[in-house]
Amino acid sequence: VQLQASGGGLVQAGGSLRLSCAASGRTFSSYTMGWFRQTPGEEREFVAAISWSGGSTYYAGAVKGRFTISRDNAKNTVYLQMNSLKPEDTAVYYCAADPHVSPVVQYEYDYWGQGTQVTVSS
Repeated sequence: VQLQASGGGLVQAGGSLRLSCAASGRTFSSYTMGWFRQTPGEEREFVAAISWSGGSTYYAGAVKGRFTISRDNAKNTVYLQMNSLKPEDTAVYYCAADPHVSPVVQYEYDYWGQGTQVTVSS
């Protein structure tokens, strides 16, 4: 499966962005999907994940209550709505598909998108 992330940009603190991740392939609807982020010199960290049906969602503590992950299987797309953004949310955001076991561990994922930059100014 190929993943294409988009929607990043520059926003002021307190603002909102919506990231999208479009997937190719007919098996998208069977995949758990995740979002991760990375800043220079740091490990890629978990942000959010959603089960194949959308019935289960997972969030990192730092974004819970501000970010919402969702998916539209008819459009082969997963979204990350980011509200009340903070400067510490600045990172490259990656979408990923099909974790083997745990959806919060980056090494579990087989497929990755190219990343989209999110910059939050103070």
